[in-house]
Amino acid sequence: MTGRTEWPGDSPDSSRAEKELSPQDPAERARAICLRLLTGSPRTRKQLADALRKREIPDEVAEEVLSRFEDVGLIDDAAFAGAWVESRHHGRGLARRALARELRTKGVEPTLIQEAVEQLDSEREEATARELVDRKLRSTHGLDRDRRLRRLAGMLARKGYPEGMALRVVRQALEAEGEDTDGLDESF
Repeated sequence: MTGRTEWPGDSPDSSRAEKELSPQDPAERARAICLRLLTGSPRTRKQLADALRKREIPDEVAEEVLSRFEDVGLIDDAAFAGAWVESRHHGRGLARRALARELRTKGVEPTLIQEAVEQLDSEREEATARELVDRKLRSTHGLDRDRRLRRLAGMLARKGYPEGMALRVVRQALEAEGEDTDGLDESF
């Protein structure tokens, strides 16, 4: 049996093995925590450091364990950032700006964030924006032009698309449907 039973009072972030090691060796406990967290999904160094701090692992022990994990390739923030960008762009349609914001909250260094979001060129980003608008366009039939424009451009803005690109993509989609787009520049 590979799963473990949750008992009342157990938090999902703790394990029986971790509790047994608690009073003894903090380095062994830190390794166990990191391995368990990395088993579920990739994590950034900062996420693991925060988890160790939360479990009161001394900072010098945490630093040593995290450095060792980095040395052997178990922690790789650059790979994490690249995979995150690919996954979130395809899965949620997020633009570079939103992806960079998410990676900052995960503690990825700015240079690694920049390298990761540069994977998305502006043509690919615009193509994704068009796909998002095409899917949402159907649900706006029956609304007046300005309301449709606000809903569609707002959806793209929440996903991190630049205003100019969002308006251009929405205008083109409305024009393709036969909607009159004269005067949109003045009203928005």
